[in-house]
Amino acid sequence: MKRIGMLVAITREMQVVLSRYGKAVSDEMRHGFRVLHYDVGAYELYVIGSGAGEIAAAAACQLLIDRYEAELVVNFGVVGGLTDEMAQTKTCVVERVVHYDFDSSAYDNTVPGQYCEYPDVYLPTTPALVKRAVEIAPELKVVTCASADKFVEGVEAKRALHERWSADICEMEAAAIVLTCNRSAVPCLLIKSVSDGLMQGGEDFHSSLRHTAELCLAVADKIIREL
Repeated sequence: MKRIGMLVAITREMQVVLSRYGKAVSDEMRHGFRVLHYDVGAYELYVIGSGAGEIAAAAACQLLIDRYEAELVVNFGVVGGLTDEMAQTKTCVVERVVHYDFDSSAYDNTVPGQYCEYPDVYLPTTPALVKRAVEIAPELKVVTCASADKFVEGVEAKRALHERWSADICEMEAAAIVLTCNRSAVPCLLIKSVSDGLMQGGEDFHSSLRHTAELCLAVADKIIREL
């Protein structure tokens, strides 16, 4: 792969990118998104800051694919943990995503969370990349991600997400990224680190964000370089 797109959702994650990779070959605004271009030896890396939420992430992901001709989309970022195992700074690779607040069941033959082109509620990432990521970084936990346009706080809300959807983590962009990549037939790899565990919330998210994002990007960068 010669052209890799990297999508990051929030400003402090973009700052972590700048700290790791330094000055970009180019730094431009394109359709309202900041895009950094790096020449990383064997491949070109295009890093886009999407902003939070599914709509922004879908638009940014499609821009990486259409304008920058990304052959692979990588998303790294911080997430909430939904189980005791998914404690703060735990790093994982996403195997499948459920867009849990999507619901068209009132007018089509689906169930809540299901897109009609899929056999169930789960949107799969690229299996071969998940397998390869674990080979490169065996410490990774393979997880199911619950994704929607809401920040989830409180142990009861987090346990409910886990119990209903069998999800390990939650965040606000993954469904958009996976759905966009799958529809465009572009492989995707999602590497996530937990900023706020089951018993934690927004304050813990903010206090640990940079450190957690640095850990996450270090793993994502290692995997990209060895693909």
